[in-house]
Amino acid sequence: MLGVRARITLALALVLALSACAALGTDQRSTQGPTAEEVWTASVVLSSGRTPTFDEKRHWDLALDQKISDYLRRHPEAANALDVSTFRFLRQVAVGMTKEQVLILLGSPAATTTDGAEIAKLARGHWLAVNASGAREAWVYPQGWRLYFADTRLVDITQYLESR
Repeated sequence: MLGVRARITLALALVLALSACAALGTDQRSTQGPTAEEVWTASVVLSSGRTPTFDEKRHWDLALDQKISDYLRRHPEAANALDVSTFRFLRQVAVGMTKEQVLILLGSPAATTTDGAEIAKLARGHWLAVNASGAREAWVYPQGWRLYFADTRLVDITQYLESR
């Protein structure tokens, strides 16, 4: 059993470790990116300075459902793919999706680039892995999301957010 002094020391060490992690921000590489709702909500907040209303969310939700259904009707091979639930139900971007699927879920990116040096800069410490994936184009979205494409396929995802 730990004594009071040991518990206090352990708790203090844990708080310091957690605060150090928070101070570093977010720098991650993933196979799954943001959800459509996360990006849409962030864009509403950035443009209007407020969160979306219930009616705005409901209208957006119905419109997105329609876009997804239309896409799956036009692309039956995607409707039968193993990862269709990520696109249709979770509405989350994932490696392997097409540019068209990403645009349906997230809308137009804030910025794009095909410049290798700029892609390397966006990928930061993950550049070797992103480059190995064959990325030739990068799209930037709110909340530090960067999506990397080789031709028409999403091949890598990173997120970088500096702490405040």
